[in-house]
Amino acid sequence: MIKTQGLAKRFGDVLAVDNLSLDVNEGEVFGLLGPNGAGKTTTVRLLTCLIAPAAGEAWVNGHKVGEENTAIRQSVGILTESPGLYERLNAQQNLALYAKLYGVDDVAGQVQKYLGMLGLWERRTEPVGGFSKGMKQKLTIARALIHEPRVLFLDEPTSALDPEAAKLVRDFILEVKGEGRTIFLCTHNLDEADRLCDRIAVMRQHIIQVDTPARLRQSLYGRKVVLQLQEINQAVLSAVRELPFVHQIQEEDRRLIVSMDDPEAQNPILVRRVVEAGGAIQFVTEQRHSLEEVYFTLMHEEAQETKQ
Repeated sequence: MIKTQGLAKRFGDVLAVDNLSLDVNEGEVFGLLGPNGAGKTTTVRLLTCLIAPAAGEAWVNGHKVGEENTAIRQSVGILTESPGLYERLNAQQNLALYAKLYGVDDVAGQVQKYLGMLGLWERRTEPVGGFSKGMKQKLTIARALIHEPRVLFLDEPTSALDPEAAKLVRDFILEVKGEGRTIFLCTHNLDEADRLCDRIAVMRQHIIQVDTPARLRQSLYGRKVVLQLQEINQAVLSAVRELPFVHQIQEEDRRLIVSMDDPEAQNPILVRRVVEAGGAIQFVTEQRHSLEEVYFTLMHEEAQETKQ
């Protein structure tokens, strides 16, 4: 659905995007994470044909960037960091204007559909200049979808929204995903990326790592099971160490943290061995690292490599 090979962009002496190569599958939510200045917004602008690349190639919906720009613009929707709405017009007029520009057949029907889905139908006749930040953001998302694009680019869709408005936007993204659309999401909200994205790319001008949130965690930290015991004794420790699938054991107070590859298959064996050794298990959980920990670890490793 989206493919780039060696994509690059400079602004004077500043290298904004460097040798960007990635593939985004049809129907997935693909997240792009990185600090300010990492090239996320520039990447979106390149893929939506708002600016031209300095090097490399890219395809969106089967159309090549730089050769079929009009076809790409017609087949994608984009939410930019700033709404860019006509504030003297009301919500209905704003959407109708863009629907006509996109050549939508049933303008009135599409306007009603998306204003209704985003909870703005009752406010449709009010000038947009009086809308809150959250209402403007929802209207901008409706504008991005008014022509039913196959690919949706969202740049910080919940930035500066209150919790209720942000949840509505996240729920709407999942609803759009359920329709089979491809969503390219740039966000600083790591929890949001963790919940919404099928795969995530961490970038700083170039791609540092791409994978699912779960595999990113596993690649950096492995999988660990935590056994809370009434007491940890030498018999329990020896029994656990003897298991061939156990890579590492950490002891913290009455918690035993065990590293292994496949907890789903290996946990029953681990629990049985601990009980046989006389251990009284209070509960068993898997230790989960947050996407925030993964992100900062990758950023730190990248900074260290850059210094060398």
